[in-house]
Amino acid sequence: MGGFAELWVYLSREPLAALTATLLAWLAGTWCAARARWHPLANPVLVAVLLLAGVLLALGVEYRAYFAGAQFVHFLLGPATVALAVPLARQWQAVRSSLPAAVASVLGGGLFAVLSGIGIAAGLGAAPDVAASVAPRSVTTPVAMGIAEALGGLPGLTAAVVICSGIVGAALGPLVLDLLRVTDWRARGLAIGTAAHGIGTARALSVNAVAGAFSGLAMGLNALGTALLLPLLWRLVGGA
Repeated sequence: MGGFAELWVYLSREPLAALTATLLAWLAGTWCAARARWHPLANPVLVAVLLLAGVLLALGVEYRAYFAGAQFVHFLLGPATVALAVPLARQWQAVRSSLPAAVASVLGGGLFAVLSGIGIAAGLGAAPDVAASVAPRSVTTPVAMGIAEALGGLPGLTAAVVICSGIVGAALGPLVLDLLRVTDWRARGLAIGTAAHGIGTARALSVNAVAGAFSGLAMGLNALGTALLLPLLWRLVGGA
C-alpha cells in the first residue's frame, strides 16, 4: 500500500500523470467497447475523451497543463498516420483495380463535407473565421488546422470540430451504412475514411482489413484534395 501511495505522489507531481491518465482512459474505453461487443456507439475514443474531460473538469486541471504531459501521445500521431500505408500496401491489388472510382468518390465526398460545413455555418450566421474553421472538418487534424489558419480561421476550434466529426462518424457511420445496405467493404471504407479521417480509419481497421485499407486511402486523398482545392473554393465563395 505504501508503494502505491508513493507512486501516486510521484505521478501527481510529474507530467507523467497526464500520460498515465490518457492510457488508463484508453484502456477503460477498449474495455467498455469489448463489453458492448464492439458496438459502433461504444467507440473507445469517445469513451476515453468523456472520461478524461470529466476527470480534468472535476480536478480543475487546465488543458494546457494536461497536454504538457500527454504530448508524447500527440507526437505518436505522425508515425501512426504513416503506418496506415502498411494495410494499404497489403491490399494494393484491390486498391489499384478500384482507384479511379475511389478518387472520384473521395473528391465528391470531400466537396460535400466542405460545402455542408460552410453552408451550415453561413445559415447560422457565423462569422467568416468560424466558417473557415468548420470548412475542413472532415480532414485529419494537423492538415485541417493548417488549412483553417491559411483561410483566416481558428485552428483550436478546427481541432475540436475535427475530433468531434471523427468520433461521430466512427460511431454513427457504420449504422448509417447498414441502414443504406452498403455491404461492399471498399465502399464502407471510403465513406468512413472520407467523413471520419483517422478515428474512423482506426475503427475500420478493427473491423475489416479491406475497409481499413480503403479508409486510409480515403483519408489521405481527402486531406490532399482539400488542402489543394479548399483555398480556391474559399476565394470563389468570397470567404463565406
